[in-house]
This record gives sequence, C-alpha cells and structure tokens, in this order.
Amino acid sequence: MASLLEKTQTLIQANLHDMVDKALQKNSVAVMKQYIRDAEQNLDELEDAAATVGGEVKTLERKYKEYKQKADKVDRNIDALLMQGKTDLASAAQNELNSTRRLQEQYHEQWVRQQREYESLLNARLKLQAKLKTIRQEQKEMESLLRLAKSKEITVKAIKSIDDLVGMGDGDIARLSESIRSRLDKASAHSEMYASSLDNQMDDVLGKSEIDLQLEERKRRLGLAEAPAPTFEEEEQAEDAATMDE
Repeated sequence: MASLLEKTQTLIQANLHDMVDKALQKNSVAVMKQYIRDAEQNLDELEDAAATVGGEVKTLERKYKEYKQKADKVDRNIDALLMQGKTDLASAAQNELNSTRRLQEQYHEQWVRQQREYESLLNARLKLQAKLKTIRQEQKEMESLLRLAKSKEITVKAIKSIDDLVGMGDGDIARLSESIRSRLDKASAHSEMYASSLDNQMDDVLGKSEIDLQLEERKRRLGLAEAPAPTFEEEEQAEDAATMDE
C-alpha cells in the first residue's frame, strides 16, 4: 500500500511546468501522454485499493462493535453473578471479559488505523483526479502550441528562402547579368559574321551579272553577239507558218 501511495504522491507532486518544458523541447506531447497514462493507471489502482481498504474498515468496525457489545454483556453478567454469590462463575466471566476487551481494543485500533489509511487514499484520489484534469487541459493547450510552432517554422522557412533570394548581392546580380550579356554579344557576333558572309556572296553574284550584261551589250554593238535561241512561242509560230504554206 505504501508503494502505491508513494507512486501517487510522486505523480501528484510532479512539476507540471518542467514536464511541459521537456515536452516542448522534444516537440512532442509523448511526455504528457505518458504522464496521463501513468496517472490513469495509478488512479485505477488507487480506486481499487481504496475500495479494498474501505471494505476492511467496515469489517473492522463491525467486528469492533460486535466485541464491544459482547464485552458489555459479559460485564453486566459479572455484576449479576457477584450479586448472586456465584464467585467462580464471575471469575470465569471476568477472564472472558478481559479477553473480549483485548480483542475489542485490537479491532478498534485496526479500525482507526485503516480509517486513516482509507481517508488518505480518498484524499490522494481527489488530488490525482484534479491533477489529471489539469494535465489533460495542458495537453490540449500544448498540442495547439505545437501546431502553431510547426506553422511558424514553415513560415520562417518560406521567409528565409525569400530572404536568400532577395539577399543576393549586387555583385551576384552583376555577374549573372554580365554572363547573360556575354552570351548575347557572342551570339550577335556570330549573326553579324554570317550576315556579312551572305552579303558578300550576294554582292559577288550581282556584280558578275552586271559585268556579263555589259559584255553582251558590247558584243551586239560589234556584231559579235550570237543570235539568240528562238523561244518556245517563236518555234510554234514557225511550225504553224510552215503548215499553212503546204
């Protein structure tokens, strides 16, 4: 019984704030839940023990009253025997009375002791029930705090990501911008090179065509030009004329 009372007192006297701090440090309500499970188990054991002791108290009280009633009756009988001159019977009754009174006192002492134990158990039960009610309320509050803490952690993480992005220094931005401009300049240079090469080719082709036209004009002027080949329409007209002559 003492062991159960000691366990109960340990739970009742537990420092709730320290337990909450430990739970928060671990980001878990496991400490609180384990405390509640221990307290509930001890409360069940305490109630069972209280019921047992309460039953013993009633038994001891009944035994005490029975022996007291018996002793009172024997005491009255002794007086009657002495008045009747029955000394031997009175002596035997006195011996019985002494034994009965001893048993009566023993049951009375046990009854009083068990009654105090029973009251202690009932008192511990009330305190433990109050502590359980408090710790359950603390558990709900702590679960809310943990949910809020997790939400805050997510918010802080998001803000830190933004800060990391915004916190890129001017030098970082400048290097990134310069790298992009360098790629753009390189691509522009290649484009200009290709465009220049195409322009030169076109200039060469156009220049050669102009020279050819100039030479043909000179050949016609000098009578060196060859007769131009008849076109398809001219050939058809010649064929039609020949057919009509026939």
